[in-house]
Amino acid sequence: MADNPTSKSLSTLRVLLCGAAIVTLSMGIRHGFGLWLQPITQSQNWSRETFAWAIAIQNLVWGISGIFAGMVADRFGAFRVIVAGSLLYALGLIGMAGAATPLAFSATAGVLIGMAQAGTTYAVIYGVIGRNIAADKRSWAMGLAAAAGSFGQFLMVPTEGLLINSFGWKDALIILGIASLMMVPLASGLREPGLAGGSANHREQSIFHALREAFNYPSFQLLMAGYFVCGFQVVFIGVHMPSYLRDKGMSPQVASYALALIGLFNIFGTYAAGMLGQRLQKKNILAFIYLARAATISLFLLAPLSTLSVYIFSAVMGLLWLSTVPPTNAAVAQIFGVSHLSMLSGFVFFSHQIGSFLGVWLGGYLYDRTGSYDLVWYLAIALGILAALVNLPVKEASIIRKAAAQSA
Repeated sequence: MADNPTSKSLSTLRVLLCGAAIVTLSMGIRHGFGLWLQPITQSQNWSRETFAWAIAIQNLVWGISGIFAGMVADRFGAFRVIVAGSLLYALGLIGMAGAATPLAFSATAGVLIGMAQAGTTYAVIYGVIGRNIAADKRSWAMGLAAAAGSFGQFLMVPTEGLLINSFGWKDALIILGIASLMMVPLASGLREPGLAGGSANHREQSIFHALREAFNYPSFQLLMAGYFVCGFQVVFIGVHMPSYLRDKGMSPQVASYALALIGLFNIFGTYAAGMLGQRLQKKNILAFIYLARAATISLFLLAPLSTLSVYIFSAVMGLLWLSTVPPTNAAVAQIFGVSHLSMLSGFVFFSHQIGSFLGVWLGGYLYDRTGSYDLVWYLAIALGILAALVNLPVKEASIIRKAAAQSA
């Protein structure tokens, strides 16, 4: 299988610098959306479920769009996809500021930004990494890109909190919309000459054969199941924890610092996961991460709530936050090769986003009906244990293809 970079590949430094900067902006802006929950719902007199529903749609659209963004990026390169995603990001953020009805808010915060994230985050960037960086450095490079997304959270969440406090939530969204356009010039650094016309990239499989092979392979299904749980946990916590803490009498600054700590410590967690993926079986790394998440949430709920306990929880959860991303995507690349990596990563990520949809929506739905987030916390614990178990049987060895499949 075509598993190594071509003679027309981009330099490692160029791929990492431009890819990391794009992920920093895209993921950084996205991780701060929980800070807007209370300002927007109180200003518009909406329920928390209304806000949560829009973000749930965002995650679902992100997952669905990511599949097609991956197909386009695999065939034509990432440049066009990232530029389109950046423009959609700006339209979505500015549209959020002007949305006067729940439907308009869902269309902007949900549909437009979901499509934008599909074109500017991991599936597309990891496709560039897979096509341009050698296999013996791939997991490390993916860990570095994921760490950039974590740095974006550390950098952008406090910045977004400051913007809201200084300019109000509407103007803060407009400022972020303008800032998201910085991804357009960064995308030019990821132009892949061999994919510019869509025909130079050698493929040993058609899209149909690649999909049939992946979905008939049990390990691919297990990776998708684990990633579902990842999405449920991180998006529920990222969106609802600020309101959970404010309900408990804590200041908005505690929530901002908590999310920033998650981003700070996730820099180390994701980079470490990428490094370990070069040395250890990725399935074991994933099983440990999911089990550790379940234990961390359990201890957080059992301990007396205080500013210190929140910061400790955030630091530990940060080490585990996006550390699933490098080993999951590196396992997909290792099993199936890189010719259709963005597309296959998009399908795995779609499973992640179904979990994200349920996590964020159930958080708002159950809170509005019970006045508490407790049921969703407990569900996050149970799913973490389940995800640890389903990753253990994954087979990471490169798949052996029959000659007929290769010629097709």
